[in-house]
Amino acid sequence: MLDLSRARDRMVKVHVGRRGIRNREILQAMREVPREDFVDPGFEEFAYEDGPLPIADGQTISQPYIVALMIEMADVKAGDHVLEVGTGSGYAAAVMSRIVEHVYTIERHPGLAKSAKQRFEKLGYRNIEVRTGDGTKGWPEAAPFDAIVVAASGPGAPLALQEQLDVGGVLVVPVGDDPDLQRLLKVTRTGASTYSEEDYGGVRFVPLIGEQGWPEGDKLAEADRPLRHPPPVSLPDMIARAAEPLPDFDHPTFGELFDRFADRRVVLLGEASHGTSEFYKARAAITRRLVERHGFTIVAVEADWPDAAAIDRYVRRRQPQAGAIAPFQRFPTWMWRNTDFAAFVEWMRHHNEKLEPSGQAGFYGLDIYNMSGSIAAVLDYLDRVDPQAAKVARERYGCLTPWQNEPSTYGRAVLTAGYQKCEKAVLEQCRDLLARQLEYARQDGVDFLDASQNARLIAAAERYYRIMYYGGAESWNLRDTHMFDTLEHLLDAGGPNSKAIVWAHNSHIGDARYTEMGVVRDELNIGQLCRQRFGDEAALIGLGTHSGTVAAASDWDGEMEVKQVRASHADSYERLCHDSRVPRFLLDLRRDDALRERLLERRLERFIGVIYRPETELRSHYADVSLPRQFDAFVWFDKTAAVMPLGPEHAGTGVPDTYPFGL
Repeated sequence: MLDLSRARDRMVKVHVGRRGIRNREILQAMREVPREDFVDPGFEEFAYEDGPLPIADGQTISQPYIVALMIEMADVKAGDHVLEVGTGSGYAAAVMSRIVEHVYTIERHPGLAKSAKQRFEKLGYRNIEVRTGDGTKGWPEAAPFDAIVVAASGPGAPLALQEQLDVGGVLVVPVGDDPDLQRLLKVTRTGASTYSEEDYGGVRFVPLIGEQGWPEGDKLAEADRPLRHPPPVSLPDMIARAAEPLPDFDHPTFGELFDRFADRRVVLLGEASHGTSEFYKARAAITRRLVERHGFTIVAVEADWPDAAAIDRYVRRRQPQAGAIAPFQRFPTWMWRNTDFAAFVEWMRHHNEKLEPSGQAGFYGLDIYNMSGSIAAVLDYLDRVDPQAAKVARERYGCLTPWQNEPSTYGRAVLTAGYQKCEKAVLEQCRDLLARQLEYARQDGVDFLDASQNARLIAAAERYYRIMYYGGAESWNLRDTHMFDTLEHLLDAGGPNSKAIVWAHNSHIGDARYTEMGVVRDELNIGQLCRQRFGDEAALIGLGTHSGTVAAASDWDGEMEVKQVRASHADSYERLCHDSRVPRFLLDLRRDDALRERLLERRLERFIGVIYRPETELRSHYADVSLPRQFDAFVWFDKTAAVMPLGPEHAGTGVPDTYPFGL
């Protein structure tokens, strides 16, 4: 026997709450209203699935999330008088009636209006008034309204409805020139004759028929018949229905949409390129929310540990190391020395200033490349706490010195040099340093984490640069294993309740087992290792784009260029997202089972790193993946722009404004 009460609670929690609806009155109203009473007989078992269902006269009852979203957009509250256009089954009016003082609802189909009125009477909802007529004309004698919600799509926002809004009132209506594809529009009356508009992304509704809507005609005759065998839904349409439109980065609801991942131990945030502004801004907004509201204190990024350590000192208002070189001076400088990242650094510094050191958010690098910087950091630390150990370390690290400035040549050198001795030396140094942890921690506990991690990095980097010459999966796997090990060390150092946010490229944070990397090249990555270690406590979130510009070089160590990103390939996941016509959205890949099933088939996905070669894009930058297995969620920006590198024009007047970038 169906447990509809339990199904209703699950609908509110999973299909509505986890998708970003936070209004308590709306959630409570949806828990109270029995949706099974508003669907046609035989559809009760589907009443609490997050999808539209057919009702009489060729109409539909909207999916629960869309109902909740439109009511939330309308900003309804106790005491309001609300007009609904398109009563349908009456479900949305019933939900609003549990919140507001009075609901007026108009339905052009007499049979639907009669059935809805009977449902309201049966349930005892006495504050709903129903009439049959042309909803595009509104309900003048009951105006003005605090909110108007239109459950059908018109060519534009009907003027009569706009005029029946009270000042400060909101009209929510799907609009568009094509009756089969619309945008969800929020119109706010700001004055006697002034209005503002906000676009909340792509939706699909039945057509709004009436004097100020679509006319009756042959084009609509088929859609107006009873829906017995729904036509097949395209994948872009399914994506559009499941997509959760994203507001501006500074809008509080942007970060709130990611609260569903707040209970995870690790949240990994990707990027489809290293030079796209929107990716940095999105990760910053998500990170701010998780740090401020949900106790995340570790921000770990695809960057060198010593360089990130300089940023960490700055954001926690600790003194920079004496003689320290400004961080992120090595190729590709724009990856971190850009205006978007600099703004995030300033936010971290401001956030930490009011907190005790134990509660501050730290910034850490996971990567392996800056071997010379790591050696300098270890030696600087040992000089201060154990000069004798520093002397021994200099002897041990001496065999690496010839290749510190160009470590990629070290792989060639070891073909003839006795590299095993050097490998043994750095491992011994790492072990010696770690063995003295308790002794050093008593002297300088915070710096010990920095120094010990640098010792680990040097041991890993020595081997990495040794095997990089040979190529293959081994060097990639060593690098990502090192980054994952570093993440684990940070979590261990933070204690059992520590939580981390990781910024890295999609190729690092999407589970490699479900991409060409793992299937063909036997490569692993951080995302895979996090899933294997943390299970459901890890959230893997990818980011993607269709077109725009990107900051990238044509060759390694080349000059940064602002390049045009080619339109996504016709056989790619990116093209499916573009064809959804929703410009920016969050797609929760574990929420809609039907969509997930359709997306499982492997398709192309684009990967742009610090090098971009559009002339060979298909060969150079695309790989086969299964997106729903690779990620838990996908963040989409249809058109994006290149990051802006920091330059002298961005320098401030005081040291705090320019440090740690040293402009």
